[in-house]
Amino acid sequence: MQLSAAPYEERLTAPRSWWLVSFLVGVSLALILLPFGTLPMLGGLAGGTAAAAVMASSYGSLRIRVVGDSLIAGEAKIPVRALGEAHVLDPEEARAWRTHKADTRAFLLLRAYIPTALRVEVTDPADPTPYLYLSTREPERLAEAIKAAKAAA
Repeated sequence: MQLSAAPYEERLTAPRSWWLVSFLVGVSLALILLPFGTLPMLGGLAGGTAAAAVMASSYGSLRIRVVGDSLIAGEAKIPVRALGEAHVLDPEEARAWRTHKADTRAFLLLRAYIPTALRVEVTDPADPTPYLYLSTREPERLAEAIKAAKAAA
């Protein structure tokens, strides 16, 4: 596998506030188990916090990468030759493309806690997907990496 001219990798990690919420889930479970004694309460604190942290971590473990001649977004792997123009979306435009402008056939990689996004047109006639909507913190950099990968391919 050859490397692209401008490699790109981004992990869409969960925001810090979600880790506080994970701890509060543990505290809630501890309070529920308090009538059963100290040991169940501590087990509820540890178990509830751990379970909520695992859920937050797994939701925030999604990655977007441009590797060689492919764009890898979550589980999807798309060759860059099948991609058209990339449109950087500011928070307002990103919200519009998530809601009333959205096409049900589009590939949406949504993370509500990331306000900006990139919309990339799909030019492959055999693919019914009209575009990719990718939540990203660095849409300009991702667009440049796709452009560079297309030029190198």
